[in-house]
Amino acid sequence: MIFKNNPFVFATALFALLSFNVQSTIVEIRTSLGVVEVNLFDNTTPATVDNFLSYVNSGAYFNNVVHRSVGGFIVQAGGYQYNGPITGSFALDEIEKGSSVVNEPKLSNVRGTIAMAKLSNQANSATSEWFINLSDNSANLDLQNSGFTVFGQVTEEGMQIIDAIADLSLMNAGGAFSDLPIRNYTQEDVDNDEPITDENLVIISDVVVIDSDVATAANLNPATNTLITASNGGGDSGSGGGAFGWLLLLGGLAMVYRNRQLKS
Repeated sequence: MIFKNNPFVFATALFALLSFNVQSTIVEIRTSLGVVEVNLFDNTTPATVDNFLSYVNSGAYFNNVVHRSVGGFIVQAGGYQYNGPITGSFALDEIEKGSSVVNEPKLSNVRGTIAMAKLSNQANSATSEWFINLSDNSANLDLQNSGFTVFGQVTEEGMQIIDAIADLSLMNAGGAFSDLPIRNYTQEDVDNDEPITDENLVIISDVVVIDSDVATAANLNPATNTLITASNGGGDSGSGGGAFGWLLLLGGLAMVYRNRQLKS
C-alpha cells in the first residue's frame, strides 16, 4: 500500500484531512447605517463562536439595538430588542439569553475586533452581548476580568460604519442606556415627549451568516493576547499551535517508521 511504503505521503494526507475541517465563518451585521462584515475566528475561539452563532441562527439579533457607545473605546450591542415606539421612561426588551460561555482570552482587543461583553468580576459570564473595539484597548481589556474574549475581526469597510455609529450624539436614557447613540432626536423632542422610534435608534435588522464553508481567515493574522499569556505563565498558543503540534507528531511518527525500515 502507498501509505505503508511512504510514511511521508501518509503524514501529508492525514494533515490535509485535519486541515479540511478548518473553517472561519463570515457574518454580516446589518445596521441602520450600513452593513458590517465580520470574520469569525472559529478555530481559535470555538466555544465563543458557537455561542454567538447560536444567537444568530435563532434570530435573537433581529431588531437588536446598538445600546452603548463610548468614544474612542467601544460600540456595544446584542442585549436588547426594539419592538415599537418608546414613550415616557426609556426601556427596551431584553433578549432571551442562554447559558454563559467559557472565557477564551487568546486574542488581543485591538481596533476592529469584536469581543464578548460580560459581568464585572465574572470571567465566564458572557452570553449574548458583544462589542467592537474602536481603538487598541489591549492594555485594558486583554487582562481585565481575566481578559475579554475576541472572537472575530471587522473588515476595514465595516469599520467605517462602526466609526459612523461612534460619531452619533449620545443620550443618557438611564441604566444600561446611559451612553445610547441617538439619531435625529433633539432636546426639543425630549421636551415635547416625542416617541423614540427605529428612525432614532441604531437598529440591527439582523445578523446573517454569508459564508460558513471556506477557511476565510487564512489571510488574517489576529494579534495574540500576550498579557493574559504572561499572567498565566504560558498557556495555550491558539489554533496555529495545535496544527503545528500535529505536524510535529506526524513528523515524529514518520521518523520512527523510517528508522524501523533502516534497521530491518
